[in-house]
Amino acid sequence: MQQLKGTGVALVTPFNAKHEVDYEALTRLVKHVTDGGVNYLVVMGTTGESVTLNKEEKKKIIAHVMSVNAGKLPIVLGIGGNNTSEILETIAHTDFTGITAILSVSPYYNKPTQEGIYQHYIKIADACPVPVILYNVPGRTSSNILPETTLRLSKHKNIIGIKEASGSVEQVMKIINKKTDDFMVISGDDALTLPFMAVGAVGVISVVANSNPKTFTEMVNHCLNADFIAAKKLHYELLEIIDLLFIEGNPGGVKAALKALGIMEDYVRLPLVNVSDATYNKLAVLMNK
Repeated sequence: MQQLKGTGVALVTPFNAKHEVDYEALTRLVKHVTDGGVNYLVVMGTTGESVTLNKEEKKKIIAHVMSVNAGKLPIVLGIGGNNTSEILETIAHTDFTGITAILSVSPYYNKPTQEGIYQHYIKIADACPVPVILYNVPGRTSSNILPETTLRLSKHKNIIGIKEASGSVEQVMKIINKKTDDFMVISGDDALTLPFMAVGAVGVISVVANSNPKTFTEMVNHCLNADFIAAKKLHYELLEIIDLLFIEGNPGGVKAALKALGIMEDYVRLPLVNVSDATYNKLAVLMNK
């Protein structure tokens, strides 16, 4: 748990003009966020466009990140989906050497009941050799993991936390108010990280930490130290950037920001498309500051 407090960065997957994985850019990105002080890396999450990567690409990306990281930071691996049996098969055939935990998104499209969500995660937690972090993102899954279900799942010894991207401070407070001390609530919304941490979240799995790792990590560290006055200053410095990163979808926005920084190109795979020139130009101005 201590390894996964603070700032986790949901790494993007760089592509070249042929929409192939750009491993040189991935090396630059990992070094950029590591030098920026983030606490851990999250690979194969939504921001990494995992749903458009094939199995072989995923293996190569994970191996490359681990090679560049060289054991410096903990690595969380995204393994989730809406087919429970397929996830269990993926877990059975995954080498977890060097992996600290998995991040598993709540089933999307199927729209399961709360009992279905509960049983889905219990199967994963029973099968996984490393700890499991739940991922609640109703905006993408069309179903919300209710606080009661989260608290029920938190009793499983292999479920150590939840990435909460419901956008609801009230929901986060309901979980934190009744959870045990050894269950982590992690912000899944960059813009809400400060208020989430003010009520007891232990950190964030962040998109903006790809492009602005140093400033965002400083903000999170201030929150961990209960210095919310200093955190608030950095929060508002970053807020315009965060809004622009998401205005035309993720990871198109953050890839545009990373292009402006010269770290990578901003290619995405369909059905995603690049952000508009207007949004890119606004981001470039802010990045160059």
